[in-house]
Amino acid sequence: MEGALPKPAVLSEPISYPAESLGLNAFTLDVNLQRSLARLAPGVLDKYGEALSDFGAWVGGPLDEQASYSDRVAPPRLETHSRGGDAVSRVILNPRYTACHEESYRRGVIGLAYGADAAPHLLSFAMGYMLSQADISIHCPVTMTGAVAYVLDQLAPPSLRDRYLPLLTRLDGQALSAGTWATELHGGSDVGATTTVARRDGEAWRLTGLKWFTSNAGSGLAMATARPEGAPPGSKGLGCYLVPEVLPDGEPNGLWLRRLKDKLGTRGLATGEMELNDSLGWEIAGPPNGLKAMLEALEYSRIHNAVSGCGVQRRAFVEAMCWSSHREAFGGRIARYPMVQDTLLDMQMELEADCALAFCAAQAFDLVLADEGERPWLRLVTALAKYRTAENAVSAAKQAVELVGGNGYTEEWPTARLYRDALVLTVWEGPSNVQALELLRMVAGKLPGDALLIGKIEQIIATLPAALRPEGEALGVASGRCKEAFAVVRSRPEDGPRHAKRLLAFAADVFAGAKLLEAAGQELVAGDARKAYLARRFVAAHFGAHNPIRASDEGHTQFAAITGYGRIAA
Repeated sequence: MEGALPKPAVLSEPISYPAESLGLNAFTLDVNLQRSLARLAPGVLDKYGEALSDFGAWVGGPLDEQASYSDRVAPPRLETHSRGGDAVSRVILNPRYTACHEESYRRGVIGLAYGADAAPHLLSFAMGYMLSQADISIHCPVTMTGAVAYVLDQLAPPSLRDRYLPLLTRLDGQALSAGTWATELHGGSDVGATTTVARRDGEAWRLTGLKWFTSNAGSGLAMATARPEGAPPGSKGLGCYLVPEVLPDGEPNGLWLRRLKDKLGTRGLATGEMELNDSLGWEIAGPPNGLKAMLEALEYSRIHNAVSGCGVQRRAFVEAMCWSSHREAFGGRIARYPMVQDTLLDMQMELEADCALAFCAAQAFDLVLADEGERPWLRLVTALAKYRTAENAVSAAKQAVELVGGNGYTEEWPTARLYRDALVLTVWEGPSNVQALELLRMVAGKLPGDALLIGKIEQIIATLPAALRPEGEALGVASGRCKEAFAVVRSRPEDGPRHAKRLLAFAADVFAGAKLLEAAGQELVAGDARKAYLARRFVAAHFGAHNPIRASDEGHTQFAAITGYGRIAA
């Protein structure tokens, strides 16, 4: 067992939630985030704690205010004609959105992970988790910019990397933003069906085709898949190219935005259909490595998607706590009523389990940079985290709307936007079926994904303190069932696709429970039993005897301490 309670996260009194969430610091009030960073990377909290606190204050204030404004009052629009009547294709963003987008880069959400004194990418993922609590429409372009920066840093030819990486990682508020263009109308998640054509033009390439779903449309740069002339069909024939919006000589680059999508959520974000008309691009990776380069970007983005799912859950929980702590009905504040307390405790339980899972994936990302042998584990845990956090984000946002009631259903309240925006997390960077197929690839073939997962779960169970051994035993039974399921898939690979999604859901639950128990054990050893209660609740809910009626529930007697991150003596 490692780690101890970090001093910044020890509270003398539980948090008392105000009537409204606007203006709350997304870092200083999130004790679970502080403790998670202290366990995973103590140096990050020591070195960047003040910057994270400033970032959290900005997220809870100016960014949150902008998010509501851009969503309701001033979403992006497409300018189709110049003043002189010429046809143009230009995205117009409101100044408040643009300022917040630039400010996120200035504060280092991407750039701090690069340079001579680079922070771990875990810091970027933690900042993304906070961003999504206020505005996924800002977090999305930040995610894609980070993905492009990562691929340039790791895979691009040195000349291309040296030309564009500094522009994406600068910290002066003038950083270039980027997108990832892989989706085509006929293909969807099937990137191998790409029909965009690449034609060599000296040292560069000319790309022609239609990208059907391009978020961060109008950004300065994009990474796009295309098939060079004469390349074979399928994924092995794909190349990956860097396409600027404006050429080095200042001329436009043959990009035409046909229209902006009219979306259910993330309305502050420009998403459109982009035509590439003989557009100039530079090769990041040619066939057969083009798809690999795009998948590297998607892997990075999926971790951001996972922490975004946690961020939505966190905001939903805070909104529900703020409302229920002050709303009076039937002669008392509704947070005192047992059914409301049950809902809030369940929301917090799933949130902390998902945070443990998502930040495990974030940590695995940094581990791969030091040891490529860790990549199978990164692929597996990322699929589990992306799936589970996205599903629970939607559920948590729905519960927040329901708890707030009629107000929560109106666009005047942040819960309505939160619910609409949460739905995209199950779609972006591969829906649940894609994550299930990724899991299947990790366990049905030669890759040791199932052995890796079961081994890590067993290691966690073996290190739990005595007070959590009953929960460890219950989790061990669930892990055994998971192992049996993996064996069935291995023995009958033809049946794998039929079972893959159920296997994904079960494996994600088991490992999330293991990570929650692990964190609870560490805090229990340090003298705090608060998380241990949530871990017990999680195991009972997911792997217990399914008896919904219990004689007593510590959650109701310790409700204020549990929901307010107060210390409960072990």
